[in-house]
This record gives sequence, structure tokens and C-alpha cells, in this order.
Amino acid sequence: MTTGAYEVRVADDPADREACFAVRKEVFVGEQGVPEDIEYDAYDAVAVHVLAVRGDGVPLGTGRLLYGEAAAGKTGGDLSVGSLGRLAVTQTARGLGVGAALVRAIEDAARARGLAAVDLHAQTHALGFYERLGYVTYGPEFPDAGIAHRAMRRAL
Repeated sequence: MTTGAYEVRVADDPADREACFAVRKEVFVGEQGVPEDIEYDAYDAVAVHVLAVRGDGVPLGTGRLLYGEAAAGKTGGDLSVGSLGRLAVTQTARGLGVGAALVRAIEDAARARGLAAVDLHAQTHALGFYERLGYVTYGPEFPDAGIAHRAMRRAL
């Protein structure tokens, strides 16, 4: 997907993957204080990563989709549901629609894999963002990396 200002694509090559990890480090580790040793995990090797990049190649945002067995622990074992996670947009790119474009690209990747829905664990300050994109909360609030979260789902 391309807009006049940026492109969103699946991060297939090593340089794109590194750009995804750099955005996550900037946002989660740098801004939010998430310990680096829990930001990156074994799921990174099997996830579908998406990347938003400006026309000049500067990375603006990222997110990932887990599916199949990799997502089962996050979706209650339902293999027809994918897990959206690690959605991060750099401070300078916020308000440009990058986050919504990344979510839609992750949903497209989920549809391409035959999934029926996408779950996510949203930081509570971001609930409104995901609700505007059609996600519905379920279950109680819970902490993740010391930050309050809620589970959400959207049928595809």
C-alpha cells in the first residue's frame, strides 16, 4: 500500500526486518521503557512483519502478525485467529495515518493466510484507536511489561 507520503509493505528482506526492530527499539524500549530483553522474542523469527517507510526510505512504523501455533497462546488456542502485535509508530510519524495503514496491512496478511479474525493486546491508552478500526475489547485489564492492556478482536 502506498500513499503520497509513505509505503507499507511486508518486511521480507533483512534490511526491512532491521528497520522494524529499530522502530520497536525507539518506541518501546526508548520511549516506553520496555526492557530490551523482553521486546524481542522467538516469535520474531516466524512472524509476518510489516513496515511503513517514507519515500526517502526512513522507517516510520512497524507491526507483526503471528498465526498458527505461534499465535495459539495469545488467541485462546483458536488457530483461525491471528495475533497482531508490536505495533509501533515513530514520534515524528504519529497523526499521519501510519498506524491504521499498518493494522490494515496486518489484516490483509491474516486474510491471505485464511484467518477469520485478528486479536491484539492494546495498551489502554490506545483502545480508542483500535475501536475506530473495528476492534472490540473483551476480558479484564492486565499488565504487560508494566503497562495496562486489554484484549481486543476484530472479525475479518
